[in-house]
Amino acid sequence: MRIANTVHDSIVDGQGLRFTVFTQGCPHRCPGCHNPGTHDPAGGREVSVAALVEELTKNPLMAGLTLSGGEPFAQAADCAALAKAAHGLGLTVWTYTGYLFEHLRDAGRADWTALLQETDVLVDGPFLQDQKSYELHFRGSRNQRLIDVAASLVQGKAVLWQEEDPLAKFTVPES
Repeated sequence: MRIANTVHDSIVDGQGLRFTVFTQGCPHRCPGCHNPGTHDPAGGREVSVAALVEELTKNPLMAGLTLSGGEPFAQAADCAALAKAAHGLGLTVWTYTGYLFEHLRDAGRADWTALLQETDVLVDGPFLQDQKSYELHFRGSRNQRLIDVAASLVQGKAVLWQEEDPLAKFTVPES
């Protein structure tokens, strides 16, 4: 698979400590993109899915894998294989895409369906510079949605992901 880079300890690309893979190649080329170096599909470097899985297993504190870009759905089969391996390790998978969930779901492409099925949270929609906000969790512009993919596939419509309060489990019930 062709990637631009990896980050071994991201806290901004999804909930918890994440291993983020920035795929190389993006057809969207959103104005104001924070990763314009990932647009050229011939850029970056080749790496095997197995090598990425090996990197993913090195940190026992890792909460999950994040597939970003570039556009992960441009390399959906490889990304789905990597996501499946992450799930096999008990990790969550977040995928960022410039496509809308509905387009990915309805496209009839087996590789896109496979990646969707291996994604827990999908951050969908193109980056829109006029809707950019630093106040948003895990997304760059207000049009982008955080989608609970499993619930969305069951219900046949986009179901928004609800962020859990990480301190909720430490709350003492009132007596």
